[in-house]
Amino acid sequence: MTLKIAIVGPESSGKSTLASQLAKRFNAPLVPEFARPYLEKTGGTYVEKDLKDIADGQIQLENEALRLNSEMIICDTNLLVIKIWGLYKYNRCDEQILDQMEKRSYDLQLLLRPDLPWEADVLRENPHDRDRLFAMYYDDLVTAGKPFEVIGGKDRLNQAIESTKPLGIE
Repeated sequence: MTLKIAIVGPESSGKSTLASQLAKRFNAPLVPEFARPYLEKTGGTYVEKDLKDIADGQIQLENEALRLNSEMIICDTNLLVIKIWGLYKYNRCDEQILDQMEKRSYDLQLLLRPDLPWEADVLRENPHDRDRLFAMYYDDLVTAGKPFEVIGGKDRLNQAIESTKPLGIE
């Protein structure tokens, strides 16, 4: 069985950096964020139905990594990020995305606090609502009863490594 760890949280909270660091540390395949290259092609412009396409692309990337038969994969996002994005932007989430979320599980989700300085980026939209978004993630994970750890501050890598130890990862 492949262990699956996903990094989730608001924009500019260090998800991609931490995902890359963990993949390197554990010599595990990194599942990149599908949304970034998708939105780069559109110039950052999107509509609600694009979230379904982004979710499908994210699932495909994750499935490709799972086919590698490695002991672990590190996901630089998952469908929870797309769900929260939809709820925040459109006050709803596509039922197909929610159905796919129910079919996917993670051994651990690392929820990153938005306590790093905001880094402007043409694809980022929410510099002032990161705490609200963090609360949405936190509430969703608690309500769903999913295994997660909150990671914050500057020493995120060591916190993340410590949080994986109960999974038998050294």
